[in-house]
Amino acid sequence: MGTETRDACDLKRMANLLRRDIVEMIGPDNRGHYGGALSCAEILAVLYFYKMRIDSKNPKWVCRDRFIMSKGHAVLTQYAALAERGFFPREELKTLKNLGSRLQGHPDMCKLGCLEANTGSLGQGLSVGNGIATGLKMDGNPANVYVLLGDGELNEGQVWEAAQFAAHYKLDRVVALIDHNGIQATGPIRERMDTGSILEKFRAFGWAVSEVDGHDTEAIKKVLDSCDNGPALPKAIIADTVKGKGLRIAENKAAYHNNALSAAEYRCAIDELSRLVRR
Repeated sequence: MGTETRDACDLKRMANLLRRDIVEMIGPDNRGHYGGALSCAEILAVLYFYKMRIDSKNPKWVCRDRFIMSKGHAVLTQYAALAERGFFPREELKTLKNLGSRLQGHPDMCKLGCLEANTGSLGQGLSVGNGIATGLKMDGNPANVYVLLGDGELNEGQVWEAAQFAAHYKLDRVVALIDHNGIQATGPIRERMDTGSILEKFRAFGWAVSEVDGHDTEAIKKVLDSCDNGPALPKAIIADTVKGKGLRIAENKAAYHNNALSAAEYRCAIDELSRLVRR
């Protein structure tokens, strides 16, 4: 019960294994959300295989840490992590978005009970996390609540209402991780609605803020560990990432926010990611 202990190299390998799972889940000639799912692989590898206190044999363990995938279109990375951690059989990944499958294109906790929230309508995950954290605080439960947001999602006003709420009520167990890849569905964020300095914004709302290389597993481990002994404030971690990381055809391309691979592209991607996993 609880965390696993893995070193940075093993976590990097796990991140690439999650990426291969994502590509396999979507398959050739099917559209899928590659960009934002691939960019957060290291973040979820560290959370699920190093940091979070969770138990695959008891998914509703009262003292478990909670994770909310606020950018619900990236749930494929979470499905892969849950399967690799033993919450359900890996073979079930092949059922993605099939009729009747528990693994739909956005998180559905009514279908898959080890999820903490239904998400997909962007901007709502941090509010849900605040609600969970408030209840835990009232119960004296020391569990952490981790919320992963996309940087494009920060254009939603509800995110900033939630940021104000968390700071006012000193929800120090809330950790917001921002997948900062700079690209949303239709292009660069700075050209759609420039968010400016995310770090300065969260700091102005009263959060403790850190910045990290979102593909450096050792750095992610350290910054998450530092949250345990930080000030009695909510924490924001801005993780600088590459959209579509690990899939060369998709890296830094808005077109692969949601796109399909041809059969040849699919085989090439699986071969390349398999080599990374074997390293």
